[in-house]
Order: sequence, then C-alpha cells, then structure tokens
Amino acid sequence: MRLNRILLSTLLVVVALVVQVTVLARLHLPGAVPDLLLLVVVGLALVYGHTSGALIGFGAGLLADLAPPADHATGRYALVLALVGYAVGLVRPETGRLRSATVPMLVVVAAAVGSTLLYAGVGSLVGDTSARHVGLTGLLLSAAVYDLLLAPFTVPLLMALARRTENDPLAGEGPSTMGGGTGEAAYGWLGGGGRGSRIGSQRGGLLGKSMRGRSGRVKGVKRL
Repeated sequence: MRLNRILLSTLLVVVALVVQVTVLARLHLPGAVPDLLLLVVVGLALVYGHTSGALIGFGAGLLADLAPPADHATGRYALVLALVGYAVGLVRPETGRLRSATVPMLVVVAAAVGSTLLYAGVGSLVGDTSARHVGLTGLLLSAAVYDLLLAPFTVPLLMALARRTENDPLAGEGPSTMGGGTGEAAYGWLGGGGRGSRIGSQRGGLLGKSMRGRSGRVKGVKRL
C-alpha cells in the first residue's frame, strides 16, 4: 500500500473506532449495533481494491478486537473484516468509480449480513454461542437496516476521500501519466488533438522545411 493510502486508512479507522465505542455502542438499539468500522472498510475497498481492502479490514478488525470493552477472542473480528474487505474489493470497477449509488448500498447490505454470519460462525468454532441466544435472524435484519441507514452519510464521503488520495499528482509519475493513455486524457490541452497542437505542428513543419532548404543551400555552396 502507498503511503497516502496508509495514512488516510489509519485516520479513518481510528476515528470510526472511537465513534463506534463512545457513541454507537451506547445507543442501546434493539438487535445489532450500527457498524461504522465496517462501512469504512467497505468504502475504502470499493476504491482501493481487494488487496488493500483485506489489509485495511484486518487492521481495523484487530483494533476492534483489542479496544475495550471487547469481550471476544482476539483476531475474531480481524478475520471477519479481512474477508469482507477482500470480497468487497472484488466488486471494485477498473476505473475505481461507480456510476450508480445502488451498487454501494447493495454491497453494504451484503457486507452487513455477511459479517454477522461470519462473526457468528467463527464464534461457534471457538465456543461462543451468544448469537443463538440473542437470535441470529434479528441480528441479521437489524445489522442490515442500521448499516443501510448510516451508509448514505458515510460511504460516499469515504469513497470521495479515497479517490482524492488516488488522484495525487505526486503519486503517479509513471509513463502512463507522462505520455499516453490517462495522461493525455487528463491533460488534453497538452495532447495532439487540440487547436494549439495543430498550430504547433504546422509551425514545426514550416520551420523544418526552411531549415532543410537552408541546409541544402549551404551544402551546395560547400560543394562548389
């Protein structure tokens, strides 16, 4: 991961974790708790892709496992968010931009349901059966509803911040930005299709013809 991705992801994860522990966890809503940390992982994975999504999810989940008042095995939520971040990153388009707001909302619902199922499944493997006593169906429904209500206020903002770090002019000084492809598309006034470029090519052609003619005359004088 690049430095700008690491800095932004760390800042967003820490802020989300603080809000999660100090505000959302104390609302005492029926069923599940709105998972702001999950929305951060989803928003960043939709822009950065599956590899970065898995790394961000693992780091965010590990912080949640260690932050008080965590009462589950360390690494449990890290595994869940790593898998969610990887899966969400696979939905990311090649351009990193989604044309419709429907796709992120569907991804949020799928991530909420999937993370709840994974968390309960991993818990059953380590002997935690609390999900059975609370009611898994109620947890799935409430998690999907809460995260879906919170998503329009968070996911678009997170994706916009992530895209701004991707568009950092100092981050991509490779051949694609210097010569062809995206560089010409982004800076069309420097490319070969504008009026200024045609005028420049015409001037260059006239200058080249005059220089060739002058060099021919000089050679002729030298031959005589």
